[in-house]
Amino acid sequence: MNVLRFPKPPSSDERRYGEKLPKRLALAGGLLVLMGLGACSERDPADEDFLRRASAFTPLQPASPDETMPLPDLEAAAELGHRLFFDQRLSGDGTISCATCHDPEHGFADPRPLADGMGQATRHAPTLLHVAHHRWFGWGGKADTLWSQAIGPLESAHEMGGHRLALVESFFRDETYADLYNKAFRTSPQISRFLEPAEPGEQRLSAQEATALWPDLDPSDQNATHGLLADSAKALAAYQRKLVTGPSPFDRYVEALAAGESTEDIPFGEAERRGFELFAGKARCFVCHSGPFFSDGEFHNTGAPPLHGGEPEDPGRYRDGKLLQADPFNATGEFSADREGQTAERTRLLKIGSEQWGEFKTPTLRNVDLTPPYMHQGQFETLEAVVAFYDTLENSVGASHHQEQILQPIGLTEAERADLVAFLRSLTGTPVPEKWTQDPFP
Repeated sequence: MNVLRFPKPPSSDERRYGEKLPKRLALAGGLLVLMGLGACSERDPADEDFLRRASAFTPLQPASPDETMPLPDLEAAAELGHRLFFDQRLSGDGTISCATCHDPEHGFADPRPLADGMGQATRHAPTLLHVAHHRWFGWGGKADTLWSQAIGPLESAHEMGGHRLALVESFFRDETYADLYNKAFRTSPQISRFLEPAEPGEQRLSAQEATALWPDLDPSDQNATHGLLADSAKALAAYQRKLVTGPSPFDRYVEALAAGESTEDIPFGEAERRGFELFAGKARCFVCHSGPFFSDGEFHNTGAPPLHGGEPEDPGRYRDGKLLQADPFNATGEFSADREGQTAERTRLLKIGSEQWGEFKTPTLRNVDLTPPYMHQGQFETLEAVVAFYDTLENSVGASHHQEQILQPIGLTEAERADLVAFLRSLTGTPVPEKWTQDPFP
């Protein structure tokens, strides 16, 4: 049995994104969207139908601000996060950074099926492009904010293998870090009693030394360290919010068509258009990949076979939802700036049950052509392989009797598969500004 639960209704944010059309599209296509009528009586009926469907998927508006991390200077925080993202010195052996697994040259994703830092992980490192649009973070939703998600990899034995105390030391022994911290948070790091002033060229505290020193610290110093760790994570989140691509060929085509402008110079042709009709129709991709972000933001068991065969062993949402609720850095905790807001309330109301075993988050399809391999373990090397799996459900595993049975073989022709892949490739936007993709260290 191949099954999948119906996705939950879109959040208020998702509904709002779908309503915010660019000025020209709103003027030219607003009546079309609301009333099913063309803005121009001479428009081809086929174009009217296309625009009616496509308006639900474009444009993607900027991500909403995160009420749990209002920072005095977001730009300075992004600069600080930029350095932290590429700083290999924060890892256990000084050779690994966030960019090791979220490669800027690969759409800020990992070209390897499984992330490989201090040790090999059990999941694929997904793209960070437009990551701030997610409601939950990580394949199983282990974090409820972008900043709290950043904390785990810093200290995970299989990822960077660092220690929060060694990270905090950076703010006292690196003048650039100290200066950017002061600009971003408009204060100086308040923890120094156990750190002696560094001499020029002195080696920094290693993760091993930090681990040995930690139990002897005064509780107030430990708590101050937790606070600086949260601040570092918020700086990383401020940086990752900059990882945004521009309009894709699909976005540009829809806007031009709605405005009655020429589409000749836009690389969105008949194959891509047929692929969209399949996506929004026969193939039913839109059921989970909905809205301008091309994701419902929720978790599903699609039956994708494990990377190395056998039966699924990763509990997915079932385990990670519980880890989220126990995380002291979640939106309800003391390091959140809004413990009563929408994000915190969503976490408090979260219910985790056995029916969520083996569920993983629906990824965005924007820029998907940049980030192979695909799925939570990088099981599929190409978009063609992903489309073939959902078309036939061949080798699918791990179905649950708790879930709705809506995944069924589609029965696409080879030409239809090619058209669907062409449409997916048209979702690649213009590049992230070069400033944010470059390693700031010599």
